[in-house]
Amino acid sequence: MDLQKFLNYVQAENKVEPKDVMPEDYRKLLVRQISQHAHSEVVGMLPEANWISRAPSLRRKMALLAKIQDEAGHGLYLYAATETLNDGTINADRDTTYNDMLAGKAKYSSIFNYPALSWADIGAIGWLVDGAAIMNQVMLMGNSYGPYSRAMVRICKEESFHQRQGYEILMTLCRGTKEQKQLAQEALNRFWWAALMMFGPNDEASPNSQKSMNYRVKRESNDALRQRFVDVTVPQAEFLGLTIPDKSLKLNTETGHYEFSELPWDEFHEVLKGNGPCNKKRLETKRKAQKENAWVKEAAIAFAKKQNEKLVEN
Repeated sequence: MDLQKFLNYVQAENKVEPKDVMPEDYRKLLVRQISQHAHSEVVGMLPEANWISRAPSLRRKMALLAKIQDEAGHGLYLYAATETLNDGTINADRDTTYNDMLAGKAKYSSIFNYPALSWADIGAIGWLVDGAAIMNQVMLMGNSYGPYSRAMVRICKEESFHQRQGYEILMTLCRGTKEQKQLAQEALNRFWWAALMMFGPNDEASPNSQKSMNYRVKRESNDALRQRFVDVTVPQAEFLGLTIPDKSLKLNTETGHYEFSELPWDEFHEVLKGNGPCNKKRLETKRKAQKENAWVKEAAIAFAKKQNEKLVEN
């Protein structure tokens, strides 16, 4: 196909649909990005699920359950969007992409390889992790692939609720006892740098970023999104009375942006390699669930088969 013609098409803000002709590397890029996004949603349920039984009130438990259910739904939307890219040569079906994640071949967001050690961490995950996700995902609502773009509309609405929920948890703690506010500060200390690393490596070290932007899958660079996140989040921390754990952080009055320290990239790469605090635990939990609950899928397939046979008979 004419690559330049395709680039002109997507750069003119047109949408690509599943049956449209598209470059092979565009299809591969989307399969990798959308499936990894789906993996992040379903693995991201795990650190929060550990706190369902330990939530401090019935209201908190119900809100956390609702959030985890949302994330399961996001994963399903995104796996479905990935499957629309299955063309016979590139295998993008749900089982294949999910099994790639279980085998360690496909990645998910590095942030979910960190433990949630206190109830305040659930607040920090909502405020920082979902806040960073929104920063990324609002951009993705305008991406060039139709099914992915449309899925992001609902996902962003729900992620916005998650972010507010997390911030409200920390606000309650910060207005409580000295010990409760300390829990909030410790949670911020644990998740600040990991949240900044969610945007990916610096632009010059990101091999897929420029291609993704050329194809209008991404609309902004990693560094631009990270800077916006910092600029928005620092005043929120100040409102809570919390301190960002970065001694170099300062507002540049000329640019209007906050300057911050270099991120701990060695840690980031170690987590990506599978050496983070919870990498092995997360994958083992998902593998165990896949094995123990295989009967549910088998029963659903058998039931669907019987229903189809009845329809044929009638």
